[in-house]
Amino acid sequence: MQEEVDQQPMQMVLRMKHPSSLGGGEEEAGEASSRSALSVFKAKEEQIERKKMEVREKVFAQLGRVEEESKRLAFIRQELEAMADPTRKEVEVIRKRIDVVNRQLKPLGKTCVKKEKEYKEILEAYNEKNKEKALLVNRLIELVSESERMRMKKLEELNKTVDSLY
Repeated sequence: MQEEVDQQPMQMVLRMKHPSSLGGGEEEAGEASSRSALSVFKAKEEQIERKKMEVREKVFAQLGRVEEESKRLAFIRQELEAMADPTRKEVEVIRKRIDVVNRQLKPLGKTCVKKEKEYKEILEAYNEKNKEKALLVNRLIELVSESERMRMKKLEELNKTVDSLY
């Protein structure tokens, strides 16, 4: 999947029409480059949104488990309250609940920090590659324009040579 996304910009550049066959090739190539960059950016944004949704679903699954544990602990607390010292038992139950929730929060916090770090790294890498692509596209346009200019000049010289023969 990642490899397909990484190859998209290169495929889009290769699909662009050769500027020499167009009237305003540089403008169209620039627009095509902008559109391809935008579509790659949108694909990355969609991928990031999918990751966010996965994390969100995991968090909600954990919350569901926490609610189940809360119900179980509430039942235990009620049974303990029926005993001799209800406040001491309630304090123990609450402490245990806090411990359980803390144990559940630690991995969630680590996962969240890890995903945020991954997102920032991926975004930075994406921006760097996008800049590199823009530079390469500009260089390609320059080379193609220079090649066209040189070929036209050579054709004009040949045309003059042919005309001078007659």
